[in-house]
Amino acid sequence: MIVGIPKEVKDDEYRVAITPAGVRELTSAGHTVYVEEGAGVGSSMPDEDFVRTGGRIIPAADDLWAAADLVCKVKEPVASEYHRLGARSGQTLFTYLHLAASRECTDALVAGGNAAIAYETVRQEDNSLPLLAPMSEVAGRMAPLMGAHHLMRAGGGRGTLVCGVPGVRCARIVILGAGVAGMAAATMAVGMHSEVFVLDRNLDRLRQVDHHFRGALETIASSEHAIEEICIDADIVIGAVLVVGARAPRLVSDALVEKMRRGSVLVDISVDQGGCFESTRPTTHSHPTFEVHGSIFYCVANMPGGVPHTSTHALANATLPYMLAIAAHGWKDAVRAAPALAEGVNVAEGRIVYQPVADAHGLPYTPLESLLS
Repeated sequence: MIVGIPKEVKDDEYRVAITPAGVRELTSAGHTVYVEEGAGVGSSMPDEDFVRTGGRIIPAADDLWAAADLVCKVKEPVASEYHRLGARSGQTLFTYLHLAASRECTDALVAGGNAAIAYETVRQEDNSLPLLAPMSEVAGRMAPLMGAHHLMRAGGGRGTLVCGVPGVRCARIVILGAGVAGMAAATMAVGMHSEVFVLDRNLDRLRQVDHHFRGALETIASSEHAIEEICIDADIVIGAVLVVGARAPRLVSDALVEKMRRGSVLVDISVDQGGCFESTRPTTHSHPTFEVHGSIFYCVANMPGGVPHTSTHALANATLPYMLAIAAHGWKDAVRAAPALAEGVNVAEGRIVYQPVADAHGLPYTPLESLLS
């Protein structure tokens, strides 16, 4: 199979979907790997590194998409790439998609007629998300750092040192969601010697969080009232809520933000899925923030792209086994053999086969099993 690795074109996205080590694994298994020229430069992986492990450098993105049986990316296709989605019949796209937040991308993939498998909805029997987890860990660890930066006066905030000093209180950090991203954020926030509160609706999960941190933070059962009560006095609020494959719930209204301290910072890790703050809209690393009622919103839609060398290696470690399976067997046989991968198929043969995406846009849903029989 020909595996194509295009250069990411989303604003401020520097990751690449494979490492030179991954290229060697694929070529050793008998596959051909095309890497677009310069695709790895942002992750400190020059073209020569891919060539040394058996990759072939392709100068033009259109040529790569037209030749590849399997295209592996990091981020969802953007408008300038939509014309490539049907360039080769029978092609499989393997990447983050977040289709519940984008009708335009959903429509483009359906029109392309090929299979699109989303990293973020590949789900194992224990409900873990093996391909989302590494980026959730990166974004979660970044969130308190970005919040602390923008809490400083030069960052637009109220001028608070997140860890405080003797005699002066530290910052209060509120984390909405106790999943992978929320736990990663809590780890950093506790390490920064701030006052940390974690909210979640799952009481068993809160018990696990409490046990893990051994009293270093407080856990609160999430409700509309609890969120309002704790956020009003927060210095940093981190939205880390995930509903797999579906749009994130709106938990922080503009009315609540108006009651918060001026210069507080809200970091929305859930922005890829539509965000959990009412005024969330995607921003970029070049222009990461905007103001709502005197508070600073940080809503960068590809947070891990800010640390691409780390993120690329973390992502490739997780995705490579699935790439090898798809390349060896084709997407249909690969998903028949791996129920976790089947959960990742969002669009196939011009149909939406992942129900949360269909529901998000009010579009027809086709069970995946009907295409596999």
